Amino acid sequence: MSDYIEAMRKLIGHETLLTVGCGAIIEDNCGRILLQQKIDIWGIPGGLLEIGETFEETVRREVFEETNLTITRLKLFGIYSGRNGFAQYANGDKVFSVQIIFRVTKYEGTVKHNEECRQIQFIHRNEIPENLNPHQAPFIIDWLLGRKQPIIK
Repeated sequence: MSDYIEAMRKLIGHETLLTVGCGAIIEDNCGRILLQQKIDIWGIPGGLLEIGETFEETVRREVFEETNLTITRLKLFGIYSGRNGFAQYANGDKVFSVQIIFRVTKYEGTVKHNEECRQIQFIHRNEIPENLNPHQAPFIIDWLLGRKQPIIK
């Protein structure tokens, strides 16, 4: 948990905290998407914007931390908000997150997962797992459907 979120939680307890998430739909040269399995659900790499960071800095940092990849070409895929942005964690903390999602087709490095996930791999469009992170499923589905970008929801 970042220092900012920790400080805010001391002030507001479990009440809803507004956060900004940044994620990446990373495609390899075969058109597969990079998904990571955390606990029992699959999703894209990404995380929360820290105070003073740009969206691009956040997604680059999170992707490197979670995948060991350095992303070199980013294109805005979509901005997501609305009801799907609400979440409540097991400890009672509530958040509302706006998501800034990038599409990445150029990267450097070899994929390696960190301690946050069970596995990470490139997956073909016709093999997408059913157990997607419900907060990330809209991005992945929009990618599968080839929706015109940038997507604003």
